[in-house]
Order: sequence, then C-alpha cells, then structure tokens
Amino acid sequence: MITFPKAKINFGLRITEKRPDGYHDIETIFYPVNLADALEFVMFKGKAEVDELVVTGLKIVPRHENNIIIKALQRLRKDFSIPYLKIHLHKAIPSGAGLGGGSSDAASAIKAINKYFGLSMNDQEMRSLALDLGSDCPFFIDPVPSFATGRGEILQPANPFLDGFFIAILNPGVSISTKEAYINCHPAKPEAPLEKLIRLPADDWKKNIKNDFEEYAFKIYPVINDMKKELYRSGAIYSSLSGSGSSVFGIYEQKPKIPAKLREYVIFEGVL
Repeated sequence: MITFPKAKINFGLRITEKRPDGYHDIETIFYPVNLADALEFVMFKGKAEVDELVVTGLKIVPRHENNIIIKALQRLRKDFSIPYLKIHLHKAIPSGAGLGGGSSDAASAIKAINKYFGLSMNDQEMRSLALDLGSDCPFFIDPVPSFATGRGEILQPANPFLDGFFIAILNPGVSISTKEAYINCHPAKPEAPLEKLIRLPADDWKKNIKNDFEEYAFKIYPVINDMKKELYRSGAIYSSLSGSGSSVFGIYEQKPKIPAKLREYVIFEGVL
C-alpha cells in the first residue's frame, strides 16, 4: 500500500503560554501544501521478527529504531495485532524544517494501516493515537486548513483562505531543534486572534501576522532572515518562517519569479 504524506506550513504562530505539563499552548493555522513524501508498506512473504525500513531521498532522518513510523507501529501494536512490515519511505520533506514531515509520515502510516488491516478506527480515534507521537500529528489524519490551539492538537476547520495563491518554500539546509526553539521563546497573549487577522486585506498580513519563533531562528541562522527579506523583494504579499523553522515560505498573488540567489534553496513551488 502506498500513500503520499503531505507537508504543511504554519500561517501565523503565537506561543501564548507555558503549561504546567512542560508543553506550550499555541495559536496557529496549519495549511497543507502539495510537497509530499512517499510511504509504502507490504507484508513479508515469510516469517519476520522485526519491521524493515528503507529510506531513500533525503537522508536526514533518525535511525530505524527512532524513526517516527516505527514508533507509530509500536504504538498501534499496543492495541492491535499487526504483523511486521517491509516499509519504504522516500523523503522529499526535509527534517527539522517546520513542515511537519515526520508527523505527516506517522499519521499516514496510521491511516494506511487502519485501512489495510481493517482496524475500524474513526478519525478521532486515530487523532488520539497520533497525539502520542507528536503535537501536530493529529492534524495530518485529515490535513485540511485548520485553526490549531492547545499544543496544536485542538483543531477547528478554517476557511481555505489561501486557495488560488502561489507559494514558494525555501529551506537553507539547516535543522532547528523544536525543543531549543521553545526554550528560547517568550510566551505572550496575542492582541487579536488569527481567526480575525486572516480576514484583513492580504496587504495587511505582513504587519499583523507573526511567527514567534522567528526571533530565535533569525538569531542562530541569519540566512533565514535574509531569505524572508528576499521573498518580499521578489513580490511576496506575505512571508514567514514555518513552524519553528528552518523553512521560509512566500505567498504570491501570481506565479513568482524567484531571484537567482534564492533558487538553490527552493524545495517547492506551486498553487495552494
């Protein structure tokens, strides 16, 4: 069985407070994009005693036992009898890039295994299981534009307000630790909710919709700030870090002409 786990961008990201459990409450919009990995699994023909995972494409993923797909399988096996599998993951979404690649892989694995083995879990049950693997994993069970609060697991459908816009996603080839990014953040309540801000004219997004991780990301990797500035110079109506980084995206009203100096960093261009 083969699936294509999509990436996401964060349109706005405010860190509103630190919770007693050590996590942080956030406010963001998860928006799916068509940059995708490819995930395939088959059953062994003979007896097997361990899952087999082969990774191609980008080589920036954890070792077998730490891969989030293997963790998803281990979590599923607490509740269901699932045979060991041969898995092929082809990576196109960079890791540590703020695009949710690993979380999407895990959620896609849960959905595919649920369907293939007839486990009969509904979406809410799959989201609950996915949350054990990561705060943004539940979004990828049904990746439609969504307001996200809490740790990122409380989801409400959002109007697909970016549909028809063009997007360019750039990645500088560096990885930012989400844990370190949170350690260096400064939680604060936003003056206005994202639900209100996205209804502003698109020309007003730049000065009103923020990503609280940018200060830290720009400090440790100034090239990310440079990329954002260049995207604006190239005609973007809005540009931002995605998640805790390191990817930056630009939103355009028409197909952009990306400057030559940025071309090597482009990992995706297309219509939203």
